[in-house]
Amino acid sequence: MDDLTLAIIDGFQHGLPICANPWQAIAEQLGCSEQQVLQCLQQLEQQGALSRVGPVFEHSRAGASTLAALAVPPGRIEEVAARINALPEVNHNYQREHQWNLWFVLTAPDQAHLQRVLENIRRDIDLPLLDLPMLTGYRIDLGFPLGQRSRVPV
Repeated sequence: MDDLTLAIIDGFQHGLPICANPWQAIAEQLGCSEQQVLQCLQQLEQQGALSRVGPVFEHSRAGASTLAALAVPPGRIEEVAARINALPEVNHNYQREHQWNLWFVLTAPDQAHLQRVLENIRRDIDLPLLDLPMLTGYRIDLGFPLGQRSRVPV
């Protein structure tokens, strides 16, 4: 991994600039061009090493959310994952090795909207679904220090 990519990943796991042009702000902090920052991020995405850049919100202040899981037959996993991913309320989903093998997080403006989405999934996908709303929140300030001069707290 080149020095610029390492600096972007390490330096902005926390404290992503909140401004009209965060890529320019990152570039200014790192002494490079905005285009170089964008190229690094695009390369990481193309390599499958990056899936998202953006803030993580306190879900209880942004509406309603839940963790959900489906028990999907192996032959349907790709189809069902694609249908789940197509929903605007889905933040991310992932496959697990378990009877409940497709897990995803839903976020909606309010609880009524969230329940409608869950009911639509139950009806349209026609598979067992677990709704696992968070009862107690824990803040995990997760970061991965990279390089010897990392700014990420351990």
